[in-house]
Amino acid sequence: MRKMTILFAMLISVAASAQDTLTTKDIQSAAKVLDLSFTQKEIDTMYDGVKENLAGYKLMHKQSLKNSVPMSLWQSPVLPGMHFNEKQLPVKWNIPSNVQMPANKNDLAFYNLLQLASLIKNKKISSVVLTQFFIERIKKYGDTLQCVISVTEDLAMQQAQEADVEIAGGKYRGPLHGIPYGLKDLFSVKGTKTTWGAAPYKNQTIDEDAFVYTQLKEAGAVLIAKFTLGALAMGDYWFGGRTKNPWNTRTGSSGSSAGSTSATVAGLVPFAIGTETWGSIVSPSSTCGATGLRPTFGSISRSGAMTLSWSLDKVGPICRSAEDAAVVFNYIHGTDGYDMSAVNKPFNYKSNTDIKKLKVAYAKNYFDKITDTSRSEWKVLEAYKKMGVELIPVNFPDSGVYNFNIMDIVISAECAAAFDEFTRNNIDDEMTQQGKFDWPNSFRVSRLMSAVEYINANRHRYLLMQKVNEVMNTIDVMICPTRGSGNQGAITNLTGHPVVCMPTGFDKRNNLPTSITLIGKLYDEATLLSAAKAYQDVTEWDEMHPPKFK
Repeated sequence: MRKMTILFAMLISVAASAQDTLTTKDIQSAAKVLDLSFTQKEIDTMYDGVKENLAGYKLMHKQSLKNSVPMSLWQSPVLPGMHFNEKQLPVKWNIPSNVQMPANKNDLAFYNLLQLASLIKNKKISSVVLTQFFIERIKKYGDTLQCVISVTEDLAMQQAQEADVEIAGGKYRGPLHGIPYGLKDLFSVKGTKTTWGAAPYKNQTIDEDAFVYTQLKEAGAVLIAKFTLGALAMGDYWFGGRTKNPWNTRTGSSGSSAGSTSATVAGLVPFAIGTETWGSIVSPSSTCGATGLRPTFGSISRSGAMTLSWSLDKVGPICRSAEDAAVVFNYIHGTDGYDMSAVNKPFNYKSNTDIKKLKVAYAKNYFDKITDTSRSEWKVLEAYKKMGVELIPVNFPDSGVYNFNIMDIVISAECAAAFDEFTRNNIDDEMTQQGKFDWPNSFRVSRLMSAVEYINANRHRYLLMQKVNEVMNTIDVMICPTRGSGNQGAITNLTGHPVVCMPTGFDKRNNLPTSITLIGKLYDEATLLSAAKAYQDVTEWDEMHPPKFK
């Protein structure tokens, strides 16, 4: 009771100090920003209550909140009545036994994970030698691509040596044992800088090991670099420049998982880890020609990762093939209990799934907008038909369901909250990008959004989840254009459905990669990746690499 009395007294004191700075005209102006209209009598009646709220805000603003402090509201993609398989079966990886070292050692850069695993397991190359090989490539090409923030060479050599000792002693952890990789530099790793790609944080260290790093360490993988991301996970501009597309270094890689994608496609690492809130895995994968998996929301714990949006952030692997993505996802999915949106669900992947037995649909309403039938999206459908798949035309919920920008409201409110002190303390002035659509301005604009609009946008999101699940429950996989035909990127990020983006050729106008996106059921990454692998087994696009980096 005494504490409440003291708090009330503080509120009265702060409210009194706000008396001279807050006027009824301010309330009237604020109402216009929020699409509201009040009479003068209503405003006069509101005045004392608004002052008291402001006093409460001022007290709250005196309390510091780190980016790592979560909300107490936890997003889940699961709707009432949904049931999922909870049994994890053994996953068998077909590690080939006859892989040989290439005549040209540089060809190692584009071996897939199971080929590299074969070399390591059968002691045809050591993890130390393989790690040194990839570190040399990073040192040779990293500046050209502007994709590297730090090379973790000492840590990498230690982990590689440990892997070699274990393997020599008969302890083989699986296909990632001794394999080098890189992390998007928003994952904390003790003893390394974690810069978030942003100038204000370029010397930041966080004394924590992210969940995804600990999972990969347990699998025996070797961390050799932390890669660039667009500042605070937007785009491909970071505090050191702009990350480049390996297919044309005069263009950007897109983002925000810019360095992870660029480095993987150029063969600087066999795979890397990225994150997505709204397009940050899919967009650079599409732009650079990678195979990027954005898993079901909550299928991988985000502990130790920078928060941008609690209800949208997702972790996923960026690879050169669907089977590589399956290998990596197998070892990083699950939770440590620190991310309350994350769950443990089985991943029962089979590399030899009979694609003809799957219900594969295509988003007819999206494809109908692509009138040029020579486009690669139509060729993808033809490839599946040739595999014996009977494609099911389906209208993916879009216009009429997603008829205002739900994503913009949700992401804006959460991002601005995650970086409240960044704006309030003018740290945003230190950012290298200060345009209309960059984070500093976006965060400022978002401060004028009401909690009511944010909550109601999430209620509309719930209806969207229902509509999308009504369609996805009738099929196994949906083929959908990645870009330009609708809102599936925003929609599936909001609903939490997994997608895989993979290369499908090259655009004849600019000779840059084209892509397709497959959408899967919640927590069914196994079927989704099997369907993607089936396409890659009968096409060559995942095996094509930028000539400048061969």
